[in-house]
Amino acid sequence: MTTLSDPPRESFNLSMLVNDTRYRSITFQVFAFIILSLSIGYLYSNLAANLQAQGLDIDFSFLGASAGYDINQRLIEYTSQSSNARAAIVGILNTLLVAVLACAMATVFGVLAGVLRLSKNWLVSKIMAFYVEIFRNIPVLIWILIIYGVMTVSLPGPRDFRGENPTSTMFLDLFAFTNRGIYTPAPIWGPGSMVVVATFIASIIGVIAYRRYAKNLLFATGRLLPMGWPSIAILFVPSILMFFILGRPIGMDVPALQGFNFQGGLKIGAPLIAIWFALSIYTGAFIAENVRAGIQAVSKGQTEAASALGLRSGRVMSLVVLPQALRVIIPPLISQYLNITKNSSLAILVGYADVTATLGGITLNQTGRAIECVVLMMLFYLTISLLISAVMNVYNNAVKLKER
Repeated sequence: MTTLSDPPRESFNLSMLVNDTRYRSITFQVFAFIILSLSIGYLYSNLAANLQAQGLDIDFSFLGASAGYDINQRLIEYTSQSSNARAAIVGILNTLLVAVLACAMATVFGVLAGVLRLSKNWLVSKIMAFYVEIFRNIPVLIWILIIYGVMTVSLPGPRDFRGENPTSTMFLDLFAFTNRGIYTPAPIWGPGSMVVVATFIASIIGVIAYRRYAKNLLFATGRLLPMGWPSIAILFVPSILMFFILGRPIGMDVPALQGFNFQGGLKIGAPLIAIWFALSIYTGAFIAENVRAGIQAVSKGQTEAASALGLRSGRVMSLVVLPQALRVIIPPLISQYLNITKNSSLAILVGYADVTATLGGITLNQTGRAIECVVLMMLFYLTISLLISAVMNVYNNAVKLKER
């Protein structure tokens, strides 16, 4: 039963799915989902029919077969008799290694170049501008080849360190810079070494806690605590004391020339150095522009107010300007980290055994399982890209402006 005050009920008809704004978006989404599902189904059926016509199928059992090839740069134990799956894991770890190293160094280069480009010193600002314009406008592939070529041509070989009057000597008797890579001392972990490592990790947490406490105290009371020497003391003194208290449990394996090459220590191969530094300096130029844009987005009144309170320029930059600039810097920084991870696949050009070289290169050619290898590589890059985006978005939400 209806009354005169009740609005008239509108009868439903199919035209409302398109003309009525209440249902139009749902209609388009349903149609898009149906078309996408049909397209995927058609592509899969076409792939299955073509594979069946050629007597092929999708099978991942090749991952358990012996790889049959060596990998020089590796973070875990591996031999030529290891499985293709283990070879793929070695390549994945190598990709993650160069991605992490390049992201860290590119961030350092980018922040320094972005801040210094705004320096009032004419020479410093012009040098940073030259760096940005040169490195970001030349493809990263060329920088990889340049750095690799410089290392392999200009640096001495291991044989130059031999003889009574060698033409080259080790730096501080600890480091050897050769055309095959850099040989550095490697730690020898003895009993109690993990205690020293745990102490150092706790010291890092202590530094972060102290600097946060000092910042909160400054904002709350205006009292300025020193940052430099307390941070250094908290970081190193406890670990050094624990190192000597436990009887120096961490030793050092120094590389030594034996025969035609260096033995012992840790080798950082020339391909890893080339891809690491090329990605760092190339992406650092883009990050520098992001940092410059973020700093310039902060009102000059913020800087003037901080200076009026007696803060030095370094404190103004670290406590006032950069925290506000992060809201502008972080979103494009996520894209740069993703670019570093994906551009690491170019490492195959200088012989660095990343996942593209192992799973997508040698394993694919030996087994002929192109579809399986490509799918696995796609899943890896998709997963790591989504993880980077998720982590950086969490950080971005933590630093963005909170609205009341």
